[in-house]
Amino acid sequence: MRLHRNLCFAVIDGLHKIFNENEYADKVVQSLLKRDKRWGSRDRGFIAETTYEIVRYKRLYAEIADVKEPFDRDNLWRLFAVWATLKGISLPDWKYFTDTPTRKIKGRFDELSKIRKIKESIPDWMDELGISELGESTWSKEVEKQNEQADVILRTNTLKTNKKDLQQRLASEDIETDVLPDHPYALKLKERANVFKTEAFKDGWFEVQDASSQLVADFLDVKPGMKVVDVCAGAGGKTLHLAALMENKGQIYAMDIYESKLKKLKIRARRNGVHNIEMKVIDSTKPIKKLYGKADRLLIDAPCSGLGVLRRNPDAKWKLQPEFIENIKKTQEDVLENYSKMLKDGGKMVYATCSVLPSENEKQIEKFLNSEAGKSFKLIKDKKILAHKSGFDGFYMALLEKNNN
Repeated sequence: MRLHRNLCFAVIDGLHKIFNENEYADKVVQSLLKRDKRWGSRDRGFIAETTYEIVRYKRLYAEIADVKEPFDRDNLWRLFAVWATLKGISLPDWKYFTDTPTRKIKGRFDELSKIRKIKESIPDWMDELGISELGESTWSKEVEKQNEQADVILRTNTLKTNKKDLQQRLASEDIETDVLPDHPYALKLKERANVFKTEAFKDGWFEVQDASSQLVADFLDVKPGMKVVDVCAGAGGKTLHLAALMENKGQIYAMDIYESKLKKLKIRARRNGVHNIEMKVIDSTKPIKKLYGKADRLLIDAPCSGLGVLRRNPDAKWKLQPEFIENIKKTQEDVLENYSKMLKDGGKMVYATCSVLPSENEKQIEKFLNSEAGKSFKLIKDKKILAHKSGFDGFYMALLEKNNN
C-alpha cells in the first residue's frame, strides 16, 4: 500500500480536531470527506478508517510513540507512523518519518499488549469500572470487541417493501448484503459502502440501524391502532420502526428535549412514508403531564454512558468522564420515575440503553420496581446483549407491565 500525501494530511488534520479541539470524530470525518471531490471511495475509506483506528487506539499508539497530550503536529505524525508500521505499511521518505524506529515500535507493541488497558486503549477509570461491574473475563472480551469496526446494518422499512425485495434492489445497485437470521428486518452489508446515495434509500426502503437496536421496538409488543409514546426519541430510528410495526395505524408521540433531533425525524418520517407520528419537544413538564395515564405503550430509550456502542463512537472513550456516568444514572432514575406515569393501567413499557453496565440496566429496573413510582409495575422479561457474544452493539432492554388497579 502506498501512502498519498494529501490523504495523510487529511488524517492528521482530523486527528488534530478530534484530540486537541475536542470535536466529535464522526462530524470531523464527514467534513474531511468533502474536502476533495476527486477522491474516490477507496481514498475516502482510507481517511475514515485510518482516522477512526488512530482514535480507537490513541492510548496504545501514544505509549508506543512516547508522546503526551496535547499532541502537536509532529506528535500526530508519530502516532500515524506507529499505525502504519503496525499495519506493515512502508513509510515514504517524508520529513515526518525520518528516524522512525520501526523495529522498536514492534517491540514496544508486543510488550504493551500484555496490559489490557493499554492494549485495548481505555482510560484507567473505565477499565476499573468495567471489571467491577462485569468481572475481568467478560470485560476483557467485551472491550476487545468494542475496538473492532462495526458492521453496517440496514433495517428494512416494511411499510414500503420486504427484506427479499430490498436485498435484490440493493444488489441491482451493486450493494451485496447478507440476511441475519435472528433479526427479522436486518440486512448486513458485505462490504462498506455509502448506502445513502442509493435510490433504495432515497425511496425510503431502509434505514441504517444496528441489529441490537432493531430488537427494541419488537420488544415493546406494539399493535396497530395503539397510542404509543417514544419519550427519548432523538432522531427517531426506533420511532420509525415502531410506526412500521404499527402499519402506520394508531398514534406515536415522539418526544425529546432537543428540537433539532425531532426535525431530523420529520425528514426521515417523510422519506419512510410514515404519517402517524406527532412530535413534541419536552421544554417543560407540561407535555409529559398531559399524557399521564394515556399511553398503551411507552418506550424509554434512556440516556446512558454509551459503553455498548464504543465501536461506533470510539472518541467517547476519551470524552466520557466518571462523573458523567454517576450523573446519568441519576437522570435514568428520574426518567423512569416521571415518564412511567404516562402509561395507562394494563399498558407496557420498555426501558432500554446502549450500555453494558448492570448499574445502568438491571440495577435501575430493580431500584424502580422497589420505588413508590414502580410499585404498580412488574418485570415481564429483559434482554442483555453483549457485543462479544452477539457481534452487534451492546444493549439492554426490559419489558415492564403496569398492573390494572
